[in-house]
Amino acid sequence: MSANPPQTYSDFVERFPQLGEAWDLLREGGKSAGPLDERAQLLVKLGIAMGAQRTGAVSSATRKALKAGVTMEEIEQVVALAASTIGMPGAVAAFQWSRNAGRKSSSEKNSTAS
Repeated sequence: MSANPPQTYSDFVERFPQLGEAWDLLREGGKSAGPLDERAQLLVKLGIAMGAQRTGAVSSATRKALKAGVTMEEIEQVVALAASTIGMPGAVAAFQWSRNAGRKSSSEKNSTAS
């Protein structure tokens, strides 16, 4: 799996470098703001993305979590936990987005291993 961000993101921060720098500061500030380890942080961010119904953020958070060793079963539990807060339609959408991202990550991993 590629460690590079999507091309659209790269194009955006190339066009607006100060926004890219500000984003990096926000992201890093959150990581070091408390005692949560990387795995917990990734699962929290995934849950937040699901609650916000952000397709791209759910996909990105899923890929990052899988890369860090989180299993699809754990990601699916995050969907199940979110259901009582975001409702069935939102949970089903998040389930689809995370599964699609997981399949894509799996196929990219398999193609680079060949």
